[in-house]
Amino acid sequence: MLVFYEERLAFLAVPKTGSTAYHSALKDRADLVVTGPPALKHAPVRRCDRFFQNIFRKMYDTDMEIMAVVREPIDWLGSWYKFRSRDERIGHPHSTRDMSFDDYVQAYMKSPRPEYADVGSQSQFFRTRSNGRGADHVFKYENQDKILDFLENRLDMKIALQRENVSPTRDLALSAKTEQKFRKRHALEFECHEKAQ
Repeated sequence: MLVFYEERLAFLAVPKTGSTAYHSALKDRADLVVTGPPALKHAPVRRCDRFFQNIFRKMYDTDMEIMAVVREPIDWLGSWYKFRSRDERIGHPHSTRDMSFDDYVQAYMKSPRPEYADVGSQSQFFRTRSNGRGADHVFKYENQDKILDFLENRLDMKIALQRENVSPTRDLALSAKTEQKFRKRHALEFECHEKAQ
């Protein structure tokens, strides 16, 4: 998470949406940089509202606008699947090296999920507290030009991004049956993506 105090902007780090590249490019410009632990680095909207927003409300009588990026749900799971197939994950309970993407998506739909497929939910990331504030600016991952335009205008600077956390190339084929089941069971994920800019 990155906070820009003068601009009243908090950039939340949704996992697997390119947040590491933005953190690297903007960490020297931000007033607050949260890189760990993961529960704070990837603080969802309701945690940001409960803890971080409260700091600014109590100390400075102000709120931060919240921005974040959301990825198309199948592509998002594909990114997790590839990330967990890296060589250093071989033999780890999170490893996806020896399974197909179709099997991975099937595992994600189980309850409870196996450890390797227990990666959370983008729609849950954006869930607000009953009396809380939601995200003000949500961009689709595939609209990188819009994200950059927004940040460059808001922060009054040019931003040079570098590719980071690049995962291995894997086949992301899904059977029609698995895709249909996933779309039906996790419709909220697709709604969350569709509502973004």
